[in-house]
Amino acid sequence: MLLSIIVLLGLFFILVMIDVPIAVSIALASLATLLLSMPFDPAVITMAQRLAGGLDSFTLLAIPFFVISGYLMGRGGIAKRLIEAAKAIVGTLPGGLALVNTLSCMLFGSISGSAVAATSAIGTFMIPTMEKEGYDKNFSTAVTVTGSILGLLIPPSNVLIIYAVAAGSVSIAALFMAGYLPGILAGLALMIVAAGYAKKEGYPRSARIPLKIAFQKILQAGPSILMILIVVGGIIAGIFTATEASAIAVVYALVLSLMYREIKIGDLPEILLKSVETTAMVLLLIGVSTGMAWVLSYENIPQAISNGLLMISENPIIILLLINVILLFVGAFLDITPAILIFTPIFLPVVMELGMSPLHFGIMLVLNLSIGLCTPPVGSVLFVGCAVAGTTIQKLVRPLIMLYAALIVALLLVTFIPFLSEGLPRAAGLI
Repeated sequence: MLLSIIVLLGLFFILVMIDVPIAVSIALASLATLLLSMPFDPAVITMAQRLAGGLDSFTLLAIPFFVISGYLMGRGGIAKRLIEAAKAIVGTLPGGLALVNTLSCMLFGSISGSAVAATSAIGTFMIPTMEKEGYDKNFSTAVTVTGSILGLLIPPSNVLIIYAVAAGSVSIAALFMAGYLPGILAGLALMIVAAGYAKKEGYPRSARIPLKIAFQKILQAGPSILMILIVVGGIIAGIFTATEASAIAVVYALVLSLMYREIKIGDLPEILLKSVETTAMVLLLIGVSTGMAWVLSYENIPQAISNGLLMISENPIIILLLINVILLFVGAFLDITPAILIFTPIFLPVVMELGMSPLHFGIMLVLNLSIGLCTPPVGSVLFVGCAVAGTTIQKLVRPLIMLYAALIVALLLVTFIPFLSEGLPRAAGLI
């Protein structure tokens, strides 16, 4: 048992540290662990069967469709309309542009389903604009990267679908509803900290927009925000499944982008090619991670880890804090998709034994690992933000720390207050 854990996790992290692709690292570590208990040929055949079986899911069809809709939204002129709407809502408050940045990133991230896309689309416009108005560039970049990750909690979200597949018994509709309050809570935490910092530094407020013009700006962004209502509302009402909703999202995003005249028919082949590349990477990760999850179960590793954690303490607060610390560390080195697929089967049995529901754990897990996307040394969103702003990670550390602290506070509230995750799904009759 101990040898299996050492080989599986040890070999995986060694391969990742020497820059072996994550999917290959997962497959090789899983195969090496399996070879401890069976001959080579059966081990290889078993891994191949598990990889193929992991992709044999109707639910996973939603991922390529949401990826396509995200790319369409990213290129379709959605970002600037959301920014104008955010200005109309919060632009005149202290640190107005910082709040606009955060809100815009949250909205665009939720619509596109991609934190990287939100960082690139919103950051390209907002970071130079904030710098022109007297904001520090590094502070503006830190606001962008931390705000962008919150879109992963607010549906439609690919990572919530991936968690539903990994957990095996969680309703996607319930997960979608569960993400709203934690996502908004984390966004408010970021805004409060950003506003306080902006006031301390004496950053200017935006000029007040006449009510009529503000209303027009919000209306112009309405069709973009409406996609969330159509997708989530249709799933909750039972009109269509999450997979069918993803196809509707593609059609809606395409019509909206063409209506805004930001995308031409000739741009579609490039968008589809990028979507295929992204989908292929995600599905390969899901396949090999499903194989790893089977190896974990076959070797009884989750039970061993569960027993080990319970030996440390039987206090649920201590165990949940320990799990969060482990996930925060993992998230700093591992992208969110493989992390969800690997650690869901490890920690879900532990938290269920403590009385936490799979729905509550899923939201905690996604928020925790989302923080890793803007955490050095491997945070993908952090690197994109630095590239967009033309700055370095070292210069972002100071403004990032206070925003990071706000996210940690939100994470702790989500961890220990089940209502934040379960309140809306229960009110909607989904649990």
